Amino acid sequence: MEEKCRLKSSQLTSIKDTENFNFNTTADLEPLRGIIGQERAVDALDFGFRVSKKGYNIYIAGISGTGRSSYAHSMAEKMAKTMKLPNDWVYVYNFERPDKPKAIPFDAGHATHFKKDIDNAMNQLRKELPLVFVSTEYEIKKNKIYRKFQHENQETINSLNKIAKKYGFMFKDSEQGLVTIPLIDKRPMTQEEYEKLTEKELSKLNKLSAKLDLDTLGAFNELREVEESFNEHIVQLDSEIGKISVANLLDKLVVKYKKCALAVEFIKDLGDNIVENVDKFKKNNKKNDSQALLPQTKLTDNFFNRFNVNLFVDNSDLKCAPIIKENNPTFYNITGAIEYENEMGMLKTDFTQIKAGALHLANGGFLIINVKEILDRPFAWETLKRALKTEEINIENLNTLTGNVVSASLSPEKIPLNLKVILIGDMNAFHFLYNYDDDFSKLFKILADFDVEMDRQEDSIFKMAQFIATHSEREKLRHFSKTGVIRLLEYSSRLADNQHKLSTRFNQIVEVLYESDSWAEIESKSIITEVEVEKAIQQKKYRHNKYEEKLNEMIEEGTLLMDFEGEKIGQINGLAVMGTGVYSFGKPSRITVSTYRGKPGIISIEREIKRSGSTHSKGIMILSGYLGAKYAQEKPMSLTVSISFEQNYSTIDGDSASSTELFAILSSISGVPIRQYIAVTGSVNQKGEIQPIGGVNEKIEGYYDVCCMVGLTSKQGVIIPRQNLKNLMLKKELIKSVKEGKFHIYAIEHVDEGIEILTGMAAGVKTKSGEYPKNTINFFVSEKLKKVSTSKKNYENKDK
Repeated sequence: MEEKCRLKSSQLTSIKDTENFNFNTTADLEPLRGIIGQERAVDALDFGFRVSKKGYNIYIAGISGTGRSSYAHSMAEKMAKTMKLPNDWVYVYNFERPDKPKAIPFDAGHATHFKKDIDNAMNQLRKELPLVFVSTEYEIKKNKIYRKFQHENQETINSLNKIAKKYGFMFKDSEQGLVTIPLIDKRPMTQEEYEKLTEKELSKLNKLSAKLDLDTLGAFNELREVEESFNEHIVQLDSEIGKISVANLLDKLVVKYKKCALAVEFIKDLGDNIVENVDKFKKNNKKNDSQALLPQTKLTDNFFNRFNVNLFVDNSDLKCAPIIKENNPTFYNITGAIEYENEMGMLKTDFTQIKAGALHLANGGFLIINVKEILDRPFAWETLKRALKTEEINIENLNTLTGNVVSASLSPEKIPLNLKVILIGDMNAFHFLYNYDDDFSKLFKILADFDVEMDRQEDSIFKMAQFIATHSEREKLRHFSKTGVIRLLEYSSRLADNQHKLSTRFNQIVEVLYESDSWAEIESKSIITEVEVEKAIQQKKYRHNKYEEKLNEMIEEGTLLMDFEGEKIGQINGLAVMGTGVYSFGKPSRITVSTYRGKPGIISIEREIKRSGSTHSKGIMILSGYLGAKYAQEKPMSLTVSISFEQNYSTIDGDSASSTELFAILSSISGVPIRQYIAVTGSVNQKGEIQPIGGVNEKIEGYYDVCCMVGLTSKQGVIIPRQNLKNLMLKKELIKSVKEGKFHIYAIEHVDEGIEILTGMAAGVKTKSGEYPKNTINFFVSEKLKKVSTSKKNYENKDK
């Protein structure tokens, strides 16, 4: 059985498929175009990028390092070149509803010209309009109006004085307007004379003053009407003068932007507002002293802010449709924000403080977001979905969503949205969103699933060589020799844990490229060979395997009890994989079994103390099923089996040790010892069939390293499931030892094959009589169970 199951050294690594490499170094190779080994994902992306209907956004799934992000970006760049440039956008003041700024679109690159034109026009108006109101022409027109109304005003005052003289008064003009002054001897009474008046004289004077007020009421109304008429004529004059000056400048802009109706509407509204407020453009219209003492900022009730243009989205530098990768997809970074300034403890804002978000910048193109990042940001995911559903971008203040209120708020006009969102994540996030978010399947209809491996074929291995060449050229690395490329291909298959596959986790391969180049530089090599690649791989391992070395030292010192020679009953070396995050390794573990008469069943000590996972517990129950089906058809199993992973103080899980446990159970029941120099890994089902497990390379190499540490005896070896043959990508040192007969690897398909290798005794097959042949494992197990069952029956009868 040993010879039948023993593997040859040629079976322990990838097949020889690089004989057709016809290059000396990667400098001889053409650059790689596209991505390798992702045909399914590439087809999905190609289709997804071409469909422009609502809801056909893309979810890219796969683990980091498979090239998903870089390829998505390159595909977006390719598609963006075929698309038209998106609009620029500006926000302007809404003269009717200042709290609702208006959005105006322009062809790409035109918005900046619009802003410049408006700014120049306003600067010119603020400079020229004050000069108009001090010009000779304006003064002549204004004086003409003044003289006309001054004449009417004087006539009214003369009429008032005629009436006043009847009562012994006269009217005098002052800074406070017309005031009445009593007369004495037809001249104005002095203050001294007024103060000498008796109470009787004052009373008489007051009565005459009251009568005067009644008689002059109509005249005073006429005087006010004259003054109001004068002011109206001055305002009308100012408006006419302002309208002419404004029209001279803004009419040109109306013509220039006639194709943009919204821009023309704003220019006209702007002109009308200037004319309505032309008085504010006069030089003598200065802030009063109290205003001048206030701290000034750009938002301090600045009347002229309304004439600014907020260049919101400027696509003047774009050569194709935009591609935005938002690395920090917060609520505000996605939808834009309204910024505030603190003025004397009050938060204030205006339309110039509206800032664009990723949706605005990517509008008309592509937005790339990591799904984990956006799900971690409060309100960001819901806001993105709402924008995609409504196909418009609404800039909101987060305070309104959380119930808080700021002192001043804006509701900017919504902007139409037309873009494709590309979410990048893993399949766990995809399934979570698909199952628990009703909107997700409606908004992200395209799944591009990036695989972690590809078939190792002639075409793919050559493309991998091209990938190495392209990356070396782009990153200015030394080129790789043919042997260096072959070693990297072996490393790629090892990452994939499959002789017939190559890993598509290109980031890990690129790390070896960089580190190989560094070792070549240290060694003053111009070309990177397999020596530098191997050095990089081994040094990478060395940087992370301290814990592994510490455990091996404990085995060597005898702290961890292990046997690597001789034979023992009910004891076996199992193999487990341990990990420290970036590095995993195989570790041997002693498993012991005790069997005794008692309550039927298997006791796993780890399970009893709640140190085992559900998968391991399932494996234990499978063992019960196997033993019962095979040995307890005609008699009860009156035996208790106790299993323990010795010196294990952490939680164990998985069923990869279930076959190992079964072999130890069979040894304990039969009394046949197990060879301690052979370690075992493999799962088993209730039919006794050995099933594949993970981490086979780490387990074999881990046990091999320990055997080398204690000394190879040419007997040591490992039993693995035959289904794991394709996963073998072992290191050269181990393969060499197998070839020289110093170490052995056995691949089995059934429990019977394994127990024969471990004990050197035949398993035994039932004869027609239903009995196992004598001196076989199954015979000894069956006989022991019969004996225990009979003993139990006699014991129970004795008690009766």
